[in-house]
Amino acid sequence: MKFFKRKKKKKSQDQQQTSEQSQVYSEILNQQLDDDLMTDTVIKPPPESPVQTPEDAESEDAKSESIESESAESESSDLLQTEQQAPTAAAHEQILDQRLEKTQANFGKKMKQLFSFKKKIDEELFEELETTLLMADVGATATMEIMEQVRKSLKRRNLSDSDAVLDALREQLTELARKVEAPLLIDTSKKPYVILVVGVNGVGKTTTIAKLARRYKADGHQVMLAAGDTFRAAAVEQLKTWGEREGIAVMAQKTGADAASVIFDAMTSAKARSMDVLIADTAGRLHTQSNLMQELAKITRVIKKNDESAPHETLIVIDGGTGQNAISQVRAFNEANKLTGLVITKLDGTPKGGVLFNLANEFGIPVRYIGVGERSSDLKPYRAEDFVSAIID
Repeated sequence: MKFFKRKKKKKSQDQQQTSEQSQVYSEILNQQLDDDLMTDTVIKPPPESPVQTPEDAESEDAKSESIESESAESESSDLLQTEQQAPTAAAHEQILDQRLEKTQANFGKKMKQLFSFKKKIDEELFEELETTLLMADVGATATMEIMEQVRKSLKRRNLSDSDAVLDALREQLTELARKVEAPLLIDTSKKPYVILVVGVNGVGKTTTIAKLARRYKADGHQVMLAAGDTFRAAAVEQLKTWGEREGIAVMAQKTGADAASVIFDAMTSAKARSMDVLIADTAGRLHTQSNLMQELAKITRVIKKNDESAPHETLIVIDGGTGQNAISQVRAFNEANKLTGLVITKLDGTPKGGVLFNLANEFGIPVRYIGVGERSSDLKPYRAEDFVSAIID
């Protein structure tokens, strides 16, 4: 009898200890979520953890879902908070200069330092220029073509001063950047105008969709979102939360539902409600996963059954810090689904913003927007001259 009492008492102590550890872990978790709302931080549990019973495991699962939901709401609040009115053109350029300062430091400042010490045009100067371009992820092929055009420009104009080299370089970069400058215009004759958003994991697709929805709604369009990322519960919750806060309709089904069906139903609903724009999210997938890429092609086929002309825009979201891997991503996604536009995000956090020139030279796909921060206003329409000026001047 005493044995069972001791055993019961020990079990009670273990449960109390487990409860206290869970409470401490929960407080740490909430603090980390507050500090890192807009990042994909992976939060690791304490190194020592007691053996869980099935009841404890169910409790932890419920707690995890609750935390995901709270994180989505907090992120939405920060992202879609009320902002000041749109900046003027001069203010826009100044903001861009500040947000691209890492690329500017890696590219523009090195250029200026190089030309401040070398006043004579020689082969060493061109080699230094090539190295600087490559270090900024402009890419080997694009760098060779840019430098070839710079040499031709100098020879044609019979220029021999190093300042002329910098001017010729700026001219060539601007010319390449202009090839992919084409703002995304909503065709109001298409109702709804369907925008399919694709990309690999962690590039910011769901956040980009929320920013686009807010922008188009502010422009006077009736917007609907389709939660096509049915593999990740948090993605659906994020879209729902953003939709509720902004008064934007969101079509969603349970986690694990067929993504193509979700988007098809969303199109049907958008037509019935005379929506102007439908933005469809998709699950993040590695470009090397052929089965998932085939599923993306299936989504497009199902969309066309509802509207032969849709999707009217297929945007791929690229992390500006991925460097040369961005080329592989765009190539694979473009083969599976014909891409019509790029959104390059997180350019404020990388010194290698030159990847834009690499993408422009390799594919020539229009760059619709660039992301230079976490706020809605930091998703900016791409302007070639402003971009080049921000990283060089």
